[in-house]
Amino acid sequence: MEPRFFDLTSHERRTVTAGVMVGIFLGAMESTVVATAMPTIVARLGGLEVYSWVFSSYLLASTVTVPLWGKLSDLYGRRPFYLAGIALFLLGSVACGFSRTMTQLIFFRGLQGLGAGAVLPLGLTIVGDIYPLEARARIQGLLSGVWGVASIAGPFLGGFLTDHLSWRWVFFVNVPVGLVAFFMIGRFLREPQRERARSGGVDFLGGLVLIVALVLLLLSVMGDGWHGQGRFGLLAGAIVGLLVFGLIQWHAKDPMIPLGLFRNRIFLASFVTGFLAGMAMFGAISFIPLFVQAILGTDATAAGSVLTPFMMAWVLCSIVGARLLLHQKVRAIVLAGGVALSVGFLLFTRLGIASTRPEVMVAMTVGGAGMGLMMAPLLIAVQHTVPRSQLGVATSVTIFSRTMGGAIGVALLGAVMVRILRVEILSLVGRTAEGNLSAFMLSPEALLQPAVRAGLPPPLLVGLQGALAQALHGVFLVGFGIALLTLISTFLLPEGLARDHALSEGPANPKRR
Repeated sequence: MEPRFFDLTSHERRTVTAGVMVGIFLGAMESTVVATAMPTIVARLGGLEVYSWVFSSYLLASTVTVPLWGKLSDLYGRRPFYLAGIALFLLGSVACGFSRTMTQLIFFRGLQGLGAGAVLPLGLTIVGDIYPLEARARIQGLLSGVWGVASIAGPFLGGFLTDHLSWRWVFFVNVPVGLVAFFMIGRFLREPQRERARSGGVDFLGGLVLIVALVLLLLSVMGDGWHGQGRFGLLAGAIVGLLVFGLIQWHAKDPMIPLGLFRNRIFLASFVTGFLAGMAMFGAISFIPLFVQAILGTDATAAGSVLTPFMMAWVLCSIVGARLLLHQKVRAIVLAGGVALSVGFLLFTRLGIASTRPEVMVAMTVGGAGMGLMMAPLLIAVQHTVPRSQLGVATSVTIFSRTMGGAIGVALLGAVMVRILRVEILSLVGRTAEGNLSAFMLSPEALLQPAVRAGLPPPLLVGLQGALAQALHGVFLVGFGIALLTLISTFLLPEGLARDHALSEGPANPKRR
């Protein structure tokens, strides 16, 4: 019998907790730093048409590996795979910093994502391993605070590095932070010997099928070059792949994602709501800095600053939501978050050329409050209501649903932007009388370079701003629809407090014979 909690000294437990916090800081800072720098990166490397792939490759790689990292850590221990994840993340970061083309950047962001798939879920699982439930609830406040500090610092750091050094430093800055987390976990986390005989091993076949299915799904959503039967074929292949994955999980001796977890209504609701909220959330984070820098005409630092109220509201409402979870109904808390997220996206749809940064920041604040009231309470509720033997899997899959939604959401919203933008630019070219303008000056990428922007004729500048604003309006409109679906999904949650459902669900991994 394995011990309930890892047998660590007080000093070791505090140091390991600090290491997990540094890892969370690294992951939280990465998302906002890169989002802030992306408009400048596009201006240097080109490739606005594949803008969203920089985010999608990272999210896809981190998404599909989360269950695999979780299963490997259940079998062989958290420590070696947490360290492997940090190492891959840092290797990808350095490679991104040396990228010379957008294709290289997209590829190395995928390498970063492979490592990121281990850092957050295994960090949260380690906290579950070394603390009892009551202490874990208190630690959640610290973890949320770290996430908030990183998220607030990220946009300013990203803007500062981009404006005063180079966009490449938004990747290089990860190295010293990651090395600190690597040392703390590697030196001070001691795990009990695991009994492996009872396991059927890693479900590599299921993992491979899942990866293929999700890649096909992403391509069917994002691949603008695919039309008609080609797009339908990709989507059909993805659906078939997901069905095959489900069959493999049903019959596997030790599945990567135990399907019996979905009998737990809180887990099911968390999976669906996390997926939909992830689609909306990453859409906002990915495209808002582009709106502010290209349409409102700010620099990278100012564009990144609009993410600050989003993250602050998310963190504060995460802490509030986690505390309320002990005394209020889960559905009521998460429903309030769904309403706030929907209102935030409704405000996004009202943004245009005449909008101001304060208007953007108000919308971001409301949307961030919605995310905070949903994500943290759902994760804690899941950890309350699944058997302890399934804690690692349940934590990983809950995060997996959010990142999977984010990968698909960014791809979907990116495809919407490109499709609308192409139509708007063709219309603008037809209306433009100047014949001596280069193709670049007729591209929205010209809005991201101050020198080029300053040299544009006023009618062309307004035309480019209007074209991009119309494309992003389409993005936010689709995001608003997804936010409404998120709101509806909260009614999947059962009535009552989270602890009322701790023993009411069936076994986590039933087998059909």
